[in-house]
Amino acid sequence: MRSSEFEYLPIPARAINAIKSAINPAMKTAWWMVRLTVTVSLAVTVFQYFGIVAWLAKLLNPLFNLVGLPGESALVFISGYFVNIYSAITVVVTLDIGYRAITILAVMCLCSHNMIIETAVQKKTGSSALRMVLLRTTASFVSAFILNWILPAETIVSAENKDIITLPLKDIAINWSISTSVLAIKMFVLILSLNILQKLLAEFGVIRLLSKLLRPILKIFGLPAKTSFLWIVANILGLAYGAAVMIEETEQGKISKNDVDLLNHHIAISHSNLEDISLFLSIGASLWWMLIIRWILAAIAVWLRRMENNLRQSKYRLPFKEQKI
Repeated sequence: MRSSEFEYLPIPARAINAIKSAINPAMKTAWWMVRLTVTVSLAVTVFQYFGIVAWLAKLLNPLFNLVGLPGESALVFISGYFVNIYSAITVVVTLDIGYRAITILAVMCLCSHNMIIETAVQKKTGSSALRMVLLRTTASFVSAFILNWILPAETIVSAENKDIITLPLKDIAINWSISTSVLAIKMFVLILSLNILQKLLAEFGVIRLLSKLLRPILKIFGLPAKTSFLWIVANILGLAYGAAVMIEETEQGKISKNDVDLLNHHIAISHSNLEDISLFLSIGASLWWMLIIRWILAAIAVWLRRMENNLRQSKYRLPFKEQKI
């Protein structure tokens, strides 16, 4: 099977063509993400200036204290939940929280982000939208409870007792401009680099090769071997970016509905383990906790789904009984 239409060109030419094909889509995506991030960041800064953040923190403080987080952390989760990781990152950098809180929030957001778009992708590939939403939301809070129990405790500063220092509007604007500009540059570099990497891996058949090598690991996760390629796509590109590939594979019948549903139960909790994790690493979250806790929960979700499928099949399987004489 050909890896691309440029298969018979020299290797340098193939690499150059792959890089060229990645630049325009990457720049469009980066520009859209930066505009969104600037908007959210500006809104959060305005909310902070007028005391809306402090009010919301007081309201949500009891709930998020249960998982070892200050109340204002809810803004991070909500931003990521309804928008994406970039929005969550933008809110995180406006808050004064430590390594422990950032790690817990990172795991929560990695489980539940861009919910509307990504749920639509999973529904398109055959899984229940409601089931995916419940699974991802539940996984977020379960992982937060576990990490709150495992990680060394920190003193939580309640919004009720925290002194809210309001800087002059001019200083706020300068600080916002600098921090947002730095973040925007990081986003452009990261998105462009990841898109180029993906194109090069696909061009030289590395993704297909990795899919074969990863089959033993997928068995541990309870995933069929046929899902290996889509598993890589979801881990490199994420659900939103990898939507086209995933939908095409399922609509062409290259993977069964049952197999893709099992995959969806895994990647609902654990996906985009290159780009999104890199973003949270840049602000101090723990790499291993971001990976391990979600891998464990994803494996549990898949094996429970397999058990459910087996029970359903056995329920409707009529046993043959010998007729008594």
